[in-house]
Amino acid sequence: MKKFYTIDIAGVKRDLPLCALTDELYIGAFVVFGDVELTVASARALLEKAPEFDIMITAESKGIPLVYEMARQCGAQNYLLARKAPKLYMKNITKTEVKSITTARVQTLYLDADDMEKMRGKRVLIVDDVVSTGESLHALEVLVKRAGGIIAGKMAILAEGDAIQRDDLLYIQKLPLFDKNGDPIL
Repeated sequence: MKKFYTIDIAGVKRDLPLCALTDELYIGAFVVFGDVELTVASARALLEKAPEFDIMITAESKGIPLVYEMARQCGAQNYLLARKAPKLYMKNITKTEVKSITTARVQTLYLDADDMEKMRGKRVLIVDDVVSTGESLHALEVLVKRAGGIIAGKMAILAEGDAIQRDDLLYIQKLPLFDKNGDPIL
């Protein structure tokens, strides 16, 4: 069995370890944490494709370095973060649930009233690292709509599995799913 999948993302090559979801289905593990070169290149490539927006939002935690770098590169003064747990400073919290392909349990995303107000009437760009099932994107959409924000677009570094076919998602590169031999499932 192959142990890695080599991918080129915005001119940066990386070997992604293959990890089992089931006995028959594997994914290429993509982690942007700590990879400054990849984060900078991905942010640049996404901004080249991005529609006009007023503010960006991502879910905790793997989207954080990406949305930070996108904000830095485009001169944005802030971005929003849907948290996985409420913090003491958060007031009048709104929450929604999400079941991600890489998480073994249902998670909850939280935003406070101040962040909700920052989206009201604004064009909001939803940013994620990888979109597979689209559940995390959907949870962020729910929060944006509850806040009265206007979804400007949805973006990710990679689209995986069925997400490749989505016409409402802008992404840099496709990431296939893999069979038990490590071969891409087309």
